[in-house]
Amino acid sequence: MATSTPPRTAAPRLKNALIWVFGALGGILWGYDTGVISGALLYIKRDLPMSPLLEGMVVSGLLVGAMLGAGLSGRLSDSWGRRRLILAASGVFILGTLGAAFATHVWVLIVFRFVLGIGVGIASVVVPLYLTELAPKHVRGGLASLMQLLVTVGIFLAYVTDYLLHDSGAWRWMIGLGVVPAAVLAVGIITQPESPRWLVGKGRGDEARRVLFQLRGEGEAARAELAEIEETVRTEREQTESLTFRHLLSPKLRPVFVVGMLLVFFQNFVGINTIIYYAPRLLTNVGFGDSGAIIATMGVGALNMLMTLPAMRLIDRKGRKPLLLWGALGMCVAMVVLAVTNLSGLGYGALLSTLTLLGIGLYIASFAVSWGPVQWVMLPELFPMRLRAAAVSLCVIFNWLFNMAVALVFPSLLDTFGAGANFLFFAVMTFLAFVFVRKLLPETKGRSLEEIEQDLLRSTADPAGGADSVPVSSGSSATP
Repeated sequence: MATSTPPRTAAPRLKNALIWVFGALGGILWGYDTGVISGALLYIKRDLPMSPLLEGMVVSGLLVGAMLGAGLSGRLSDSWGRRRLILAASGVFILGTLGAAFATHVWVLIVFRFVLGIGVGIASVVVPLYLTELAPKHVRGGLASLMQLLVTVGIFLAYVTDYLLHDSGAWRWMIGLGVVPAAVLAVGIITQPESPRWLVGKGRGDEARRVLFQLRGEGEAARAELAEIEETVRTEREQTESLTFRHLLSPKLRPVFVVGMLLVFFQNFVGINTIIYYAPRLLTNVGFGDSGAIIATMGVGALNMLMTLPAMRLIDRKGRKPLLLWGALGMCVAMVVLAVTNLSGLGYGALLSTLTLLGIGLYIASFAVSWGPVQWVMLPELFPMRLRAAAVSLCVIFNWLFNMAVALVFPSLLDTFGAGANFLFFAVMTFLAFVFVRKLLPETKGRSLEEIEQDLLRSTADPAGGADSVPVSSGSSATP
């Protein structure tokens, strides 16, 4: 008996690992295509002259496309399935990357950045959904945040590529090398299973059972999880009125929807996009040369990647809220340091450069260990299963809208007001983010998606709590 145990447990572990690696590989593409433009912009402008507004459009073109991709993802992931849609996204990545790399005019570059963004938007919705629905509940946060780790890996690889090619200024190669992870994703995801929750929703319970036995082993845990999923689907189908987008604005679900929207709002308006997209521009403004700015940016990318690792471990141990609270405080301190440094009138020199790098480093570390991964773990956890894909899709559309707004106007605001005033604004936003998490955000750690769904629906419908009360899990930590 003892000798037969390892083979039964090793196989599910390997299958789980492959699913999460290939599923989260979409994060590398997302990170690479958003990060590579920061260094490439320094050299694109030599071949394709552009104003600050056009510079913002080159960056934000991807984000407009991401809004469209995210908007399509809810319906498509429900009709096509999670896995097939990830495969389609990889094809979009390949088309957009090749088109942008061979662009001969700034508007052609903007158009293909838009195409790339469609792939990014699809990945940003369906990959977290896929990982969340396949992960065991006790490690769901860490495994779902694997995609965020790979986003930071993609950003770091983009910065390294920018550095390796900066002597030649080969921006077309900087962008074009994104084809490699896109091709790996396309090949890898073909071999992976579909989400068992999607299969049950489509009446394919036998396939869902086989997937769960592959992932959990042929034991009681797999049978119990399948029964829980089937019971939730059966209960929802017995409802006299199906859930639609307008239910998100009803008194019953409005509090949950508002929380989801505020979560994506603050993740963007705390200023992360200004660092990821424009770090070399910010550093050249305080006296760095092009080469030095790209080297420093590469260090920022490495820190962003490394600080995501403890987040994956802590998110299921300490909970979502404590990480968000500490992260908001760290970002606020960093933005205050950056604002004071840039508004104090320090001339170019070692002191200004050092303080700027320290502020950016503290900011990136605080974001990477908290707001970076936690948003993508929490969004699918907040909403009922039948509405989950549509609700997450809508929230992510607004995520990209907020992202685009910051990316589009920041170059012009930087030229008009300088870095200090912008950093001061983001310091205020990080403080408001802290208040939001402390007062409104529920804790979802260590609970099955079905348990969270039933608790959220009961709590928002409870007359004693009021129609607009926001549920908070018992035992959650509300203070850092």
